[in-house]
Amino acid sequence: MESPELPINVRSHGANGGGPKRKRSTMDSSPVSLIDHDHDHDDGDDASPGAKSRRLPGVKRACNECRQQKLRCDVVQDPFQSCSRCNRLKLECKIESNFKRVGKRSKHAEMEKEIEKLRRAVQSAKSQGFVVEEEVDDGLHSQLQSPIVNSQYSHTRNPSLMGSDEAVSSLLHLKRGGSYNLPRIVRELEDFRITEDEEAQLFTEFFNCYHPFIPFLNAAQSPDQYYQQYPLLYWAIIAVACRRFAQDPTLLTKLSGPLTRLLWTTVGEVPQSYFAVKALCLLCIWPLPTSTTTTDPTHILCGVMMKTATGIGLHRPNNINDFSRVQVELNKEGLHDRVKTWAVCNIVAQTIGTGYGQPASTLYDWTLAIRPGDSSPLSLGTELEARLQIERFCDKVSKEMYSNASDPRGVAGDEHRAMLMRVYRREYGELQAAVLSQDVSPVVQLHLKAANLHLRLAGFFDSSSTPGYLDDLMGLWRATTSYLDYILDGDSSCPEMFQYQLRDQFLLKYATNYIQQMLVAAGFALLKLLRSFFSKTIDFERGRDLFHRTIRAIRTSSVVNNDLNWRLAELMVQIWNGARLEGTNQPYRGDDIGSDLDDSLQLKVRCRHSMSHVFDLIWHWREEYQARGRGTLDASSTHLDSTLVAPSQSLPANLGLPASNGALTPSGPGSAIGGTGGQTSLLGLNYDTYDVWDPQHWMLDGLLDFNYTFHQPIEGS
Repeated sequence: MESPELPINVRSHGANGGGPKRKRSTMDSSPVSLIDHDHDHDDGDDASPGAKSRRLPGVKRACNECRQQKLRCDVVQDPFQSCSRCNRLKLECKIESNFKRVGKRSKHAEMEKEIEKLRRAVQSAKSQGFVVEEEVDDGLHSQLQSPIVNSQYSHTRNPSLMGSDEAVSSLLHLKRGGSYNLPRIVRELEDFRITEDEEAQLFTEFFNCYHPFIPFLNAAQSPDQYYQQYPLLYWAIIAVACRRFAQDPTLLTKLSGPLTRLLWTTVGEVPQSYFAVKALCLLCIWPLPTSTTTTDPTHILCGVMMKTATGIGLHRPNNINDFSRVQVELNKEGLHDRVKTWAVCNIVAQTIGTGYGQPASTLYDWTLAIRPGDSSPLSLGTELEARLQIERFCDKVSKEMYSNASDPRGVAGDEHRAMLMRVYRREYGELQAAVLSQDVSPVVQLHLKAANLHLRLAGFFDSSSTPGYLDDLMGLWRATTSYLDYILDGDSSCPEMFQYQLRDQFLLKYATNYIQQMLVAAGFALLKLLRSFFSKTIDFERGRDLFHRTIRAIRTSSVVNNDLNWRLAELMVQIWNGARLEGTNQPYRGDDIGSDLDDSLQLKVRCRHSMSHVFDLIWHWREEYQARGRGTLDASSTHLDSTLVAPSQSLPANLGLPASNGALTPSGPGSAIGGTGGQTSLLGLNYDTYDVWDPQHWMLDGLLDFNYTFHQPIEGS
């Protein structure tokens, strides 16, 4: 049966020609041939094959615009006349023999990518404080949302596409009728970007405020040189400088995630550059803020730093080729830089061992031997040489007094420790005289006092029957107050060139992690001494005032609210308020020595070197409050005290730590502020689900929900 849809001549042609005529597809003919054929005749596809062959010599070409759209074109080539479509749309009508169509999908995809870049650039400009006028913003939005920014295509491809920054700048320029200078983005790490001005300010702040604590980098190098040497080193400098960056306090939070991923990627690739060692040094000295001990990777990074340093031969700078597959020739500056880096590695490793109460992974060998007056490349300079001497002293104290191979807990016996204390007291006096005889900075003097505190904290390991027990406690009291007085008030006798380190709480605001840890250790030492029988032998009022100032100092040194130091300060307030110290201020009478001495100051936790008393006091706090009804506290023991208000120089409350990093949030009215008149109540503390081997872990990982809209003061002042 014949189809009514086909004309008779087509049906007859199909019968005589071997079948119906097949419809042409774009796979069989090029777009050009289709257009050229259609433009010769308007009578469609029903022309005969003979007619086709007769029309071939007179083929006309469509213009570029019509060929791009696969449309009919009535352009006249000789004499040339624009086609009606180009005239109507005001397009440039031309015919090019080498013209090739551009696929719409690829063009649109390319434009969408560029639009996304423009959006990100606009957001970056807004985040940096640039204000886009409302009408400009609406115009940009309409243009950026449209898949076709302009009604006409540009078919001549530009080999170098305009960058997103320049594109946004040009759009704003057109909208405003004026110029708009967008800050130039100089570096990107994932979605974190910094501008040229921010980079310059951050590097300046690093070398002015942080580098004096351990001067081993070259301040004359440009940021670009540091980036070319090793990207991780560049971003480590930026991260340290972001800690107190007033222009944008959120930079550190934004950088923490990308930098952490870059760090572990670098570690996973087994770095073989001593620039990577420098970066690890910085990230160990000023770690990224964390709110729990369990998420702090500093001790691990310290091990990676030391193994990388020895793996590439930093400890043997004169024989560097023994550790390299290629020949390395070091000049005097290169040799000196490697020796200095190796010295800093040992200084950092020792401070981490002391501050975390762990064995230090140091290696003091011939390269770091003391050579007074030596001007060779192996010399370190006054500051680093003094720091190295101090840390070597701390290493000896740790290995001899807090490490004993014949004891299950590694602690020296009472008699042996008493003998060592006498030896090291004399050695510390000699070290102090040698260091202070030079013009050293307050930073070095502060570390010298920290070394004395590290030594004297061994007094907590003594029993009441140990000879010279009270003398050791008095020495601990003096070392603690000396360290705190210096970091809080300074000493005006230091050289004029270092006076800036004693102003505006410089030592607190830019302090290294080790200085902050020793500040916490001193605060806990005060707390332990003031709540014992020893409080009768000292000026209790001075001790209480110094403890209050220590709490404020720890809060000031905190980088973000709710980081580890901040939470330890809150814990110290809770312990003080729970100890009911208001009745202990009684004058000491010498004839009561025998009756008042007891072993209440002895430690249960004895495996954390000089930091054992910190963990021990938290254990006592836990046992006391757990005995009072499974952790329920009487509100009267934690009443507010107006003497401990927030320091005016404290940081903004929310630089922000992710919840996975252990941040605390108020969990309801039972754990936050309650009652009237500033009363607080801490309810429902359950210890059963926490790791008993990490006292700070169970204390600081969700056990208490502190409310950080206020600062809890201390009672009894």
